[in-house]
Formats: sequence, structure tokens, C-alpha cells
Amino acid sequence: MVLKTYGYARVSSTEQNEERQVAALSIKSVPSPNIFMDKQSGKDFERPQYKRLVKKLRPGDLLYIKSIDRLCRKVKTRGFLRNIPLSSFSFLCNEEICS
Repeated sequence: MVLKTYGYARVSSTEQNEERQVAALSIKSVPSPNIFMDKQSGKDFERPQYKRLVKKLRPGDLLYIKSIDRLCRKVKTRGFLRNIPLSSFSFLCNEEICS
């Protein structure tokens, strides 16, 4: 059972546009208040909205992310996925869910 649905979007700089990511999350019915977005590098997880999101996540929640590179840039930093308390974790690929 999914308790709450969240979305995370990230662009690397303030000049980049996050609209495609936010639109993809909206298509999946992620409520606007539950979409967290950072305009910052993906080199690490020292991002304010990412930290807020992780504090809100509970077991059973569903998190949508447009693609893995929006979450983190380097493969070696992706091991954090084991520590997120989710029963469902999905990436959106061409607007389709890729688990």
C-alpha cells in the first residue's frame, strides 16, 4: 500500500529549466507540494530540497524521479538507494515507469 507519493527533480544550474521533469512528475499525479527540486550539482547529496525530501519519506511511500542522473551523477554514490525507506521506487523513462 502506497502512503504518499513524492517526486524529485534536479538541474545542475539556475540557467537550466526543470519544467520537463516537473511535467513528467505531474503526469504521474505527484501533488505539487510533494515535488522537491534542487538547482545544484549532482556530485553529492548536500542539496537542501533533497535533504527535506529524505526526512519526509516513510516506508510505503512512492518516489518518482525522471532518471537516475537527476538524483546523483556518479555511479558510486548511488548506493544510498539501499537506505531509502521505500516499498516503491520508480524512475520515469520516456514518461513510462522503469523500476
